[in-house]
Amino acid sequence: MFPDPKFCYLLGMIVGKGKIVRKNDGNTKFIIELPHKSLRINGKEASVYVQASVLNIKETLDPFLSTRINVNSLDHKTELSFTKNDSDMVTIEILKLIGNMATYKDMRIPQDVLLYPSDLVKEFLMGIADVTAHIRSSNAAYGDPSGNRVYIEIPENWMLVVDTANLLKRIDIPVQNIDWAHPNFRDSKLVKYNQGNHNFWKKEHQIKIYAEEFQPVGFRIKHKASRLAELASENINVWNEGKHRKAVNIRQVHHKFYWETNLRIRPRPSHPMENDPFIPIQIRGRHYDSWTQIAEELGYKR
Repeated sequence: MFPDPKFCYLLGMIVGKGKIVRKNDGNTKFIIELPHKSLRINGKEASVYVQASVLNIKETLDPFLSTRINVNSLDHKTELSFTKNDSDMVTIEILKLIGNMATYKDMRIPQDVLLYPSDLVKEFLMGIADVTAHIRSSNAAYGDPSGNRVYIEIPENWMLVVDTANLLKRIDIPVQNIDWAHPNFRDSKLVKYNQGNHNFWKKEHQIKIYAEEFQPVGFRIKHKASRLAELASENINVWNEGKHRKAVNIRQVHHKFYWETNLRIRPRPSHPMENDPFIPIQIRGRHYDSWTQIAEELGYKR
């Protein structure tokens, strides 16, 4: 039997930005971070929107958990937390799926999730997106006025990037680009390295998806859902206004996996930090000219 949609959403939030504290008193504490990503809409800051969305999340999850979710508002994030007995079925199922991992920096998407029906996969991905993703307007300087995208930001956890990309593929959502936290991409011309900032490239990984392509998943956090609808419509309208002549409709260009595109790979200079321990052992010490080469080696491929 497949789990409840609310459980899938909660599990996605935990995998995306959660911490698990196993106590000695027979209880387990779950903590979920909601970052206050820099944003202003109608004069309001991101923290205001996060606070407004917390009530919506609590209305969804409090009855399901049969407990009250605590809210702790900090400068740059809001923390949601709840404690459940180790004998509770929610605790048992989460710990069974997560294994021994205690933080989102180490968690993987459970293999069971790959077997869920599409509607439950979308709930899980919505949970990840609500705690990790933001929506950004396109930069016309890069040649695509219909390039508004969703950015799923994952710090440190290389394999969670690949897991997320593969789960998106499972419901036919292509990743447009992955900006890896790798020196060949975050400091490709060695500018920061030559300035003495050798660790500049150690940022979060970014999974980028065109806004209208991400709509089948969407967001439960209201300001993100509203912004997604706005920028997805903008992508489609720009295309329909004839600013692109490449194809009859936007999906013919945006709805493509990287192995379906004519990707041009330009050589990049070698970087002295290619052997840094921050990089997974299976790709450490190797040079890459395209994000797709890392994606393929780590498991996101046809």
